[in-house]
Amino acid sequence: MSTPTPVPARSFRVEDLSVHVFLSQDDLSRYVTVRVRELLIEAIARRGSAAAILATGNSQIRFLERLVSAGGVDWSRVILFHMDEYLGIRAAHPASFRHYMHERVEKLVRPQAFHYLEGDADLPLDECGRYTTLLKAQPIDLVCLGIGENGHIAFNDPPVCRFEEPHWVKLVKLDDACKMQQVKEGHFPALENVPAYAYTLTIPALCSPNHMICLAPEKRKAVPVRNALQGPITPACPASILRRQKHCELLLDADSASLLTLS
Repeated sequence: MSTPTPVPARSFRVEDLSVHVFLSQDDLSRYVTVRVRELLIEAIARRGSAAAILATGNSQIRFLERLVSAGGVDWSRVILFHMDEYLGIRAAHPASFRHYMHERVEKLVRPQAFHYLEGDADLPLDECGRYTTLLKAQPIDLVCLGIGENGHIAFNDPPVCRFEEPHWVKLVKLDDACKMQQVKEGHFPALENVPAYAYTLTIPALCSPNHMICLAPEKRKAVPVRNALQGPITPACPASILRRQKHCELLLDADSASLLTLS
């Protein structure tokens, strides 16, 4: 007998954004696996293929593990993208997001294509244009994203975030809070080892797919979640823009929702 899909302990809306709170991170990851699997299967049935943008980060690992083992998705009809990469980093570097996605997704499911941001491209501005062309070559059905400890989505840190942005992919300077998160998560030994610049999909690019699912579990996300949902909508908290996205679901666990003031 299959395990039933977890039901949120609480669901509500903040302006245009749907928010679901689960009792545990495990319930959250089981729910999002079912939801993403359904969306990919529906897109393939409707159009013959699907395209999705995936996020890296420690908060995504449990979900991705479940997704690649869930079965039922014809991955040979799925085109995948990711949303950021360090400037100058080699694909084989353990902290490279290309490495993360190849090890956790691509080599396990063999999608039709996994288009990577080439962190060590010789012409970085040309790389931004190349990836933009790939993103715009087909409808994007889904983006799965997270929220950083400084409120960023992808590498749109507060100092470089613009809600109205003419580009889909850009180069940005990472702020120290973002770099320290990478150190605390174990990707780099010290702050000075984190690359200073990175590629990122911009806010308009991240909000362009037909569906957005944002996973933000863990206690360390409680402050940015509170700021995103109960503070002003401002680039000072990039994730606050999710409140204007009718096609977005924000998924929290009890820990990340713990600072919210709910009636």
